[in-house]
Order: sequence, then C-alpha cells, then structure tokens
Amino acid sequence: MPPASTAEPSGQEVLVLDVYSLVYRAFFGVPEMVTTRGEPTGALYGFSSLLLKLLRERRPRGLAAALDAPHATFRHRSFAGYKASRPPAPTPLGVQLRRLPALLDAFGAPMFCVPGFEADDLLATLSRELGAAGEQTLVVTGDLDALQCASERTRVHVLARVGGGRTYDVPAIWARFGVTPAELPDWKALAGDTTDEIPGVPGIGAQRASALVRSFGGVDGLLARLDEVTPESLRPAIAEHAADLRLWRDLARLSDDVELPPGPRFAAFDEAARTRLRNVFDELEFKSLARRLEQI
Repeated sequence: MPPASTAEPSGQEVLVLDVYSLVYRAFFGVPEMVTTRGEPTGALYGFSSLLLKLLRERRPRGLAAALDAPHATFRHRSFAGYKASRPPAPTPLGVQLRRLPALLDAFGAPMFCVPGFEADDLLATLSRELGAAGEQTLVVTGDLDALQCASERTRVHVLARVGGGRTYDVPAIWARFGVTPAELPDWKALAGDTTDEIPGVPGIGAQRASALVRSFGGVDGLLARLDEVTPESLRPAIAEHAADLRLWRDLARLSDDVELPPGPRFAAFDEAARTRLRNVFDELEFKSLARRLEQI
C-alpha cells in the first residue's frame, strides 16, 4: 500500500550536503575555469554557485557536510567488485579537492568524514540524528543511493545531470520505485545497480523487483517462500543467487548509526561566514559569486 502523502515541511530545513557527489557533478557541468595563476577552479565555482542558490532560495537553518574518507570501506572488504571500475578523480579535479576543506569552512558547514564509511552512511546518520532532535532535513546529492535517507522529517534533493533536480519524499520514492525507502536495498539487490556494480538477478528488472519486494517483504521473505514465486522460471536464478542477494542487500543498505565526532551537527550561515566567503572568493577570483553573496 503506498505511503500517505506528506505535507511540505514546516519551518526551515537543515541542508545536509553530499559533498564529493556535488563537486564531481559540478566538475563535469561547468566549463573549464582557471585563475590568472593557472589554478583550475571550475568544480569549486559550480559547487559554490549551487550552495549560494540553495541558501538564497531555501533559507535553511544551517548546513552540514558529509565527505567520503580516502580509505576502503566495509563494503569494499565484503565485495571486491564494489565500485571496482570507478576511475580515479581527473587530475584537475584532484587539485581542486585540496581546497574543499577551506571552502566548506568558509561556508560554516561542519564537516563529517569517518574512515570505513561512505558519505551516504553519514548522510543517513545525520538525517536520523537531526530528525530525532526535531529538525527537518534536506539531503542534497547527485546520487540516488541517498534516497534511503527519506523519512517523515527528511527529504532528498537529487540534482539532475543538466540543471535542476527533483526533491523526493517517501511518497515520491514509492511512486518511482514501488517500494519504501527502507526497502530500496532489497530492490537493488534484485534489480542490480550498474553504478555500484551490483549485478542483480538475471531476468529480474526494476518492475519485477518492486513486485517481489511488495509481495515477499524483501530478500529474506523471498528466499523463505521461494516456492511461491511466479513465474516459476525465476526460481532457479533466485535460488542460485541466494547468498549473493543477502550480500548485495547489505552492501546497498546505508548505515545510519555511524559514530560521529562530538560537536554541533550543523551551523547557520551568518555574517561571519559571509566575510570568510568574500575572502575565499577573492582568492579564487570568483567575482560574480562575490556579488551574489549580497543577495543572501
């Protein structure tokens, strides 16, 4: 049964940023830029432009930033093929990533990075903690994996490849995938995910995966009642991948109980942040962005 529609959140939201996802998207979405010193800045410009737009249009209570740690995660240790074919960051982007901490600090966003976990796990943990504290949260990402964060108090804004994006609440996720946010890992285990290199079960596409999750409640229920699966032709493939299905589901499931360092979970954009950004934008030669600061 589809989830009931939810009203727009009352009050201001906390923006929780999937930083590398957004910067990577900006790198490929903004024309190449360099300073008069020859330093590449296009990704930083695109990322900063997005944040200024969010601040101006959404007037959030504050910002928080989640970043991937430069180490293997529990997923890589569990499944050697997990994201194995992803190329390293292009050199011009790697140069810009070194400036990210200072830029985020200028915006005033607390930065969260925990070895062994991906940024998506930190998004889920921050969303849960903030929701428990009574905050409304908007996760901002370029990655559909973060849709698991959606709840009564959390929405997820996924940027489109070419401008704009879509904001998902729980009913919107049901409308697109036919499952709840908590069931997305089971759905992905069955249907597969080329981005994360999860193969899925041959013969099971997106729509059939949705129907199976709704009928059996997920991978465990499906395997326990395999003799009820129709059409019968699917049963051998599901049985053959029984162990894989549990592994793929666990790989896809976000951890929302990561132990984060003590301290505030978000910070407001204030006049001190505006001053810091003016200085950073001046150093990076972002004259047009410096003018946009006055609109916030």
